[in-house]
Amino acid sequence: MTMHASGTFEVQLNPQGQDDKAQDATLGRLSIDKQFHGDLEGTSKGQMLTAGTDVEGSAGYVAIERVSGTLHGRSGAFALQHSGTMTRGAPQLAITVVPDSGTGQLVGLAGQMAILISDGKHGYDFEYTFST
Repeated sequence: MTMHASGTFEVQLNPQGQDDKAQDATLGRLSIDKQFHGDLEGTSKGQMLTAGTDVEGSAGYVAIERVSGTLHGRSGAFALQHSGTMTRGAPQLAITVVPDSGTGQLVGLAGQMAILISDGKHGYDFEYTFST
């Protein structure tokens, strides 16, 4: 059975040292710190890699974050994998629970998360299941 969780989060992205720069794209590396509220209450820490281009509104990123907390009262942790692109301002984003990453009462968690941004505030919409 598919379940649904939603709420808000605050995020802090901190630039990290860069190992290399390509001539035609700006590469970046950032740490991620989040605080989730709502149906998912907890924190996450992660790493993000970014690539910008000379074309306005075109960029890409990948990230992995480890979420710890409670999801509808079930406590544990799990990992999220991000893959995002922006093509001349048109976004495409996939955030997926890393298979078999759930711990504690979140063992068997699978799902997809969407990030919603409205009036500068961040929200999430999380559709998930548990394997039996």
